[in-house]
Amino acid sequence: MGGPILHLSIPVVDLDATHEFYVGTLGLERGRVRESWFDVWFFGMQLSLQLAADTATVCDNSGMRHFGVTLPTDDFEAFVSDLETRGVKWLSPPTTYDAEEFSSKRAAFLVDPSGNVLEIKTYGADDTWARA
Repeated sequence: MGGPILHLSIPVVDLDATHEFYVGTLGLERGRVRESWFDVWFFGMQLSLQLAADTATVCDNSGMRHFGVTLPTDDFEAFVSDLETRGVKWLSPPTTYDAEEFSSKRAAFLVDPSGNVLEIKTYGADDTWARA
């Protein structure tokens, strides 16, 4: 067996719309499927999307609760390009943050049909964040 796998479970309000977003738009691989939830593989993390309309919180600001992935620059650019060809609607389009406190981060935010905010980012050649 390989190493540990990070697992995150988040509430969603509509399984069909959620499936279309994560599998259709983001192009993620679907894992297990049950009546009220399904998994997708989000860059090596097992993401469980559970039908729980009463606990789903709509987020409309990238500073609010979110999760995401940090990618090498080439992978980030390829993923962003792929998302744009699929017609993704950005909450905040890809932006480069040049201020020193952001370590030249390049990031984009999007929101799933249930209001869960995702951040896709890269730090380019400055990978000191990974060793801090």
